[in-house]
Amino acid sequence: MTTQPSEMQLVVPGAPSPATPDEFGAPSMSQGRRALRTYLRSPLSMIAFVVFAFIILFSFIAPHFYHFTYTTADLNARSLHPGKQGHLFGTDGTGFDLLAQMMRGTQRDFIILLVSSVIAIVLGIVVGALAGYFGAFVDNVLMRLVDVMLTIPALVILIIAAERFPKLGALGLGVLLGLFGWMGLSRLVRAEFLSLREREFVEAAHAMGASNMRIIVRHLIPNALGTILVFGTIFAATSIVAETSLTYLGYGVHPPDTSLGLLVSNGVDAATTRPWLFYYPGLLIVVIVLAINLIGEGIRNAFDPRHNRVRD
Repeated sequence: MTTQPSEMQLVVPGAPSPATPDEFGAPSMSQGRRALRTYLRSPLSMIAFVVFAFIILFSFIAPHFYHFTYTTADLNARSLHPGKQGHLFGTDGTGFDLLAQMMRGTQRDFIILLVSSVIAIVLGIVVGALAGYFGAFVDNVLMRLVDVMLTIPALVILIIAAERFPKLGALGLGVLLGLFGWMGLSRLVRAEFLSLREREFVEAAHAMGASNMRIIVRHLIPNALGTILVFGTIFAATSIVAETSLTYLGYGVHPPDTSLGLLVSNGVDAATTRPWLFYYPGLLIVVIVLAINLIGEGIRNAFDPRHNRVRD
């Protein structure tokens, strides 16, 4: 004989509670565990994650064991084809090893990706959460701020800032990209919160005396996690492309440092005579962006109820 749960048995998402049986009598899983299992069962997304993780780890670890550095040029080994004299990916016209430069460039691009994504996600969550949860005056003020930010030509501002501060570097470029990239997420989070704040578990949390901050952090943000993660992957891929574009225009990372965008920019003129200087870093950018997009697609499917039907 089954009994109907009373109001006092209502489970608030995010709060610790014992597993409850689903319609088949098996213990139900939390949204996070269910999404993780769905993602792990997506071969393409897992391959993309492994490829991306390998590229990043290799770029940070391999330079400690590789016998060439991105700062040392061999004047007797200029414009070498891949594989010549121990240079696996060849050298450029001044004798710099291309593989060493690509590893350094991947490091710089990863820093740009990480810094810009963290800033954009934090700002987007804060603005969107406050606007969606409190609504009314707060919502109007913050959304008008978002509208104003969206009217600002971000590319022009980035170029002006990079020209004004030529030693901006990867970290500074990441900060600028993050400061002009959070508006889309704020709107998505706001829309999620406008829907979630009317749900029963929010009313239950209010009835139990939970503060607004606790409800937002412990209950609402986890329920919007899928949207946030998908945005994060899309923005990460976009930041790599933005860095490449800005550097190609001469407003990104500058020598003696390097980035994948700078390597592609420098290799354009040599694409026909020394194609490895252009195609190798260009192909690496394509692989990184494609891997990030496939990871994001897997995350989207994992949090989508239509795809997320995993049973024990």
